[in-house]
Amino acid sequence: MCCYMHWLGLPIPGIYTTISVKQKMLPLKRTLTLDQTSRQSKQNKQSHNSMLKTLLGIPIFYKVLIANSLIIFVGATGGTWLATHLNVSPYATPMSLIIFITIGWLVSVVLNFVVLQIAFRPLTELGKVMKRVRAGERSLRAPLTGVDSQADQLAEAFNMVLEALDEASRLRASQIIQAQEQERQRIARELHDETSQVLTSLLISLTLLEESVETQEARERIADTRALAHSTLRAIRNLSIDLRPSALDDLGLLPALRWYVKEYQKKCSIDVEFHATGFKERLPAEMETALYRIVQECLTNTAKHANANRVTITLKEETDKVYARITDDGEGFDYEALLKTPGQERGLGLAGMNERAVLLNGTLNIHSTSGRGTIIEVSIPLPSVRTLHPQKSNELAV
Repeated sequence: MCCYMHWLGLPIPGIYTTISVKQKMLPLKRTLTLDQTSRQSKQNKQSHNSMLKTLLGIPIFYKVLIANSLIIFVGATGGTWLATHLNVSPYATPMSLIIFITIGWLVSVVLNFVVLQIAFRPLTELGKVMKRVRAGERSLRAPLTGVDSQADQLAEAFNMVLEALDEASRLRASQIIQAQEQERQRIARELHDETSQVLTSLLISLTLLEESVETQEARERIADTRALAHSTLRAIRNLSIDLRPSALDDLGLLPALRWYVKEYQKKCSIDVEFHATGFKERLPAEMETALYRIVQECLTNTAKHANANRVTITLKEETDKVYARITDDGEGFDYEALLKTPGQERGLGLAGMNERAVLLNGTLNIHSTSGRGTIIEVSIPLPSVRTLHPQKSNELAV
């Protein structure tokens, strides 16, 4: 029956069905075979990498010991075999033996050099990093190989020491700056409360004395003395404010800067534009002091060295930082050349500004070229939690 159906060209039930199922199973089997092969290759690579890491993770002492033992074994075995064959060879002459010994010694030295270079490479890299740190690159850190555990331990210890030194330097610098501000505040208070009061009393006494004197010559001399005392009082008050303005502690950064800019324009023939946007609350005291001193130092340097006609100060509070930009149209300077000069010749102004910004995890960038003015940009991150009270309306209006 099946033959008859096959002779007629009709499909035979069961046979073709089985064949079609087998044909469909063939690609599936091939796919499974390929997956198994790829998995096995991946496993082999992983095992090979793990074995390589295990071998490279051997301590340096044992690396050198094993490598030198292999070199000695190969050299001794090969030397013994060659010496035995040279004794029975007609070419066994003293010169050939000397050449053989020399070549063996050179090969051993080269192999030892290569092995030691590979084994001590992490320590060599660590030494290079130490030299660069000693040269002044304090922000550099030793890399971790992830292979040599002893070298990684040394690198981690070195990095921990650098972190501790940086933290100690930051703490010391912060304490010094805080002590300076406290001393400035104390001296300013004494000048305002004691010296200014004494000079005020002296002015009152001179005024009364001038009214009681009848001769014109005596009155003129008293008037001159009173004018001198008055100018001295004004100078002491300016000095007190420069040391530590009371507005910075009582009202905040913006009123203190606006007052300083107003007084600055009176003393210097420089037009100053001051813009502040985004400020809704008082900043932390350390941040206000740092920004005030940076702006003050910039304006002082502009008056002394820049020979500028116009200065623009822009302060902006963003969601996560406070940004300040001070620009002038002065003569400018070669900043790259200034960085290469020694610290004492460079001056303490720029270093002090940068130090104040860095202590608050901020950055200070200076862009200046001769004849094109100077741009100073300061960015200080805001703390995550601010516990200060909002500024009053009269503070923003100052």
